Amino acid sequence: MELCTILRPECTTCATPGSKKKVLELISDLVAAQYPTLSSQEIFESLVAREKMGSTGIGNGIAIPHGRLTDIDQPIAILIKCEEPIAFDAIDKQPVDILFALLVPADQCQQHLSTLSCMAEKLSDKQILKQLRKTHDETELYQVITG
Repeated sequence: MELCTILRPECTTCATPGSKKKVLELISDLVAAQYPTLSSQEIFESLVAREKMGSTGIGNGIAIPHGRLTDIDQPIAILIKCEEPIAFDAIDKQPVDILFALLVPADQCQQHLSTLSCMAEKLSDKQILKQLRKTHDETELYQVITG
């Protein structure tokens, strides 16, 4: 799956959310703004429910929050670069500054795992990560991740 098919430029942003809760709210609001049939509250609850099972902070300043929604038929991705790293309960106890969030249809578990795996692999590429951290705006961020 091409990343540009699930990640819209409008769902890519540089922000200073300040906390884990605030960044999950930001993700929810970004998606709801682009997909008016979805509820920001439902998205937020899906992300929080997954975080309660264990942090999606995978280390090296990266988190991949994700959730399942019944009202979508294809995955939706969100990319956020935090101007100031935030505490995210990551496995390495380090703050997070790059978040790739993924919302998937509730009935597409295998595709969900495959997309998460591909994204984790892409974000483990030191060159891509370095470029993401050097970006200064949403356009540049989107180009790096989809390039």
